[in-house]
Amino acid sequence: RRRVQKKTMVNAGRSLRRLVICRQRSTWTPPDMNTPVEVAEIRLQKPTKRPRYYQRTKEGTWSGLDGLEQRTSGSLIEETLKEMETDTEFQLTAKRLREQGAARMSLEEKKQRRRALDALGVPDFSTFIKAHNIQDVEIRRETSILQINVGLYCNQACNHCHVESSPKRTEMMNNQVADRCIEILDKSPSLHTLDITGGAPELNPSFRHLVLGARSLNKKLEIIDRCNLTVLSEPGQEDLAEFLAEHNVRIVASLPCYSAKNVDMQRGKGVFERSVAGLRKLNDLGFGVQGSGLYLDLVYNPLGAFLPPHQDALEAKYKEELQQHFGVTFNQLFTMTNMPIKRFADFLFRRGELQDYMSLLVRNFNMSTTDNIMCKDTLSVNYDGSLFDCDFNQQLQIPIKDATSNLEMVKDGKDEKILHQKGISIFDIQSTSDLLNMSITHDNHCFGCTAGMGSS
Repeated sequence: RRRVQKKTMVNAGRSLRRLVICRQRSTWTPPDMNTPVEVAEIRLQKPTKRPRYYQRTKEGTWSGLDGLEQRTSGSLIEETLKEMETDTEFQLTAKRLREQGAARMSLEEKKQRRRALDALGVPDFSTFIKAHNIQDVEIRRETSILQINVGLYCNQACNHCHVESSPKRTEMMNNQVADRCIEILDKSPSLHTLDITGGAPELNPSFRHLVLGARSLNKKLEIIDRCNLTVLSEPGQEDLAEFLAEHNVRIVASLPCYSAKNVDMQRGKGVFERSVAGLRKLNDLGFGVQGSGLYLDLVYNPLGAFLPPHQDALEAKYKEELQQHFGVTFNQLFTMTNMPIKRFADFLFRRGELQDYMSLLVRNFNMSTTDNIMCKDTLSVNYDGSLFDCDFNQQLQIPIKDATSNLEMVKDGKDEKILHQKGISIFDIQSTSDLLNMSITHDNHCFGCTAGMGSS
């Protein structure tokens, strides 16, 4: 999903080649894309507004490679739950979720983004792109990537997670939905990539079922695992790395910094050294090693409300730091812009920074990102089988709608009901070709996918 600078790669996969096109075509530099590559030195200042809500810092330390295996044994879940109970941000969000419900929270979030743009004198996203004479971003083309969210259960609870995963989330895909996804994969020759995400997708029983089913259909299909790295040390996942290698699964792993302090601040205590342990284990099997045919890519997202550094320079810095200090190698680094939704939207709102961040995204609008924005050729499937143009729309419950879609009342919050647009599910289509030329649904969070080098 992350748009990257083109590099010469063998068997890199068509899904990743799609991501490089906008950067090939554009020589324009976004005005605020000036973040230094020394991202380990970045510190967030206390907010000037709503100071009582500022993010509690979790100190991360690195104790060295000696004893790493022992320190990273056992489950991370207990530590994650403990931090969730004492973290003000999580407690405030959990309270709102209990009182309002997910659908009403998403609606309020949408209103906050709209108010921020109104204050800036900026129209909604659809009007904005039409004003720039961009005509081809509203219709779906042939689907080439099937992205499946198998559930929200995760051993981590990251501050900026746009799907709001945690060990407390129990939503998971069942085998009936997984089997239907495999059937659609078989009946859709335009699909060349299966992209499996979560939560921590590997902790869902449907994960291996999907990998095995997809690989049996097509030996050349690119299968991507959106891995958080710490899952590799979870009890019951001792053979996970070997499973991924055996079935030639490409790993795209989140690592928001090369320093322990920043990673643990964003992702939880102890996450950094478990991530390093996971990377070393993957390297031992050949992942990220030149010539092995097993690919390991990393993903960077900013700590706060700023754009990522230039990707090539940051990738070089990551490779230098990880190789020098931990003996770790990888193939590519993808940089992504934080989307102003869910936990990150709460983070911005409580710090009084949402309007400034929306201004940043609009100010750095990059027309070339619209050429290959993910919603054009990606089909996002929720754990319950419902279909979306992208995983951001999925989390905001903005479904793909056909001519027969209508409004329905759904329960939300304290047994109240809220009007909801009913969409279509994986069981309503025979192949992804059924979606060709259907309208794409945009909203104001889409400015995140078109700012700087994009987030899709």
